Amino acid sequence: MAGARQPGEWARHWSCAALPDLELLRARYIRHTFPRHSHEGHVLAAVTHGVEDIGLPGGTLHAGPGTVVMINPEVPHTARAGAPEGWVYATLYPSARAIDAIAADTTKLRGTVAFTETGVADPYAARLIGEVHRAAEEGNALAADSVLRIAVTRLLTRYGSALAASAPRAAGARDAARARALLESRMADPPTLEALAAELGTSPFALLRAFKKQYGMPPHTWLTDARVRRARRMLDAGTAPAVAAAEVGFTDQPHLNRHFTRIVGVPPGAYQRERARTYKTGPERSR
Repeated sequence: MAGARQPGEWARHWSCAALPDLELLRARYIRHTFPRHSHEGHVLAAVTHGVEDIGLPGGTLHAGPGTVVMINPEVPHTARAGAPEGWVYATLYPSARAIDAIAADTTKLRGTVAFTETGVADPYAARLIGEVHRAAEEGNALAADSVLRIAVTRLLTRYGSALAASAPRAAGARDAARARALLESRMADPPTLEALAAELGTSPFALLRAFKKQYGMPPHTWLTDARVRRARRMLDAGTAPAVAAAEVGFTDQPHLNRHFTRIVGVPPGAYQRERARTYKTGPERSR
């Protein structure tokens, strides 16, 4: 979905000023599809109606009502409707820092933690995620923070693990990391794959293969995702969408609108308007 909201679809993506390490999305999608992308923090989603199909490195997860979806930072994934009526869900986007802090406070896990399961049938945890949303929508930061910690503790206790220390990177992984850094530094005017590979002293095919292995998507797909991430930070700071589009390398504002809406789930203007508000008493259901 690149433009107007489809009939029957609605979405609200917002944050609570008192909880800076948390973003929230409540939505119903029918024809909207999320392209392959990843998040800097965790994704904790509770499906309440319909079916969401999530494409993950290990296959497709079919998430129905009562399912809690847990996606770790930087894990590439897609999402689309798995039933004609689409799906309704409440999603929390806590930062990795917030999850690690809750783990250290309430569990035996230490360091950087991750979820070992992607989708589980846990109606109680799903209800807790919904309660975090309701509290945040009502402007009750105390309740939202409290229930968030209860929900995350439950999920970590049942499905959490501390990440092992990273092994030394192979040459291909090092090339992929260097390519990513170069693309980040030249986001508005990126080199071709051939020029990028030549600068790193490797071949285009070897770089393409190494990048996909390391980040789960080819460089051009990753770059679009990275541009949207940077645009989000600029919108958070009050930058106009047209200015953000030019700064991150999109052709124009409609180009940003198309990719931003596909990846974030709401248009840049709606996203930025929510950032200017402290709270709202119910999910936005604009068409």
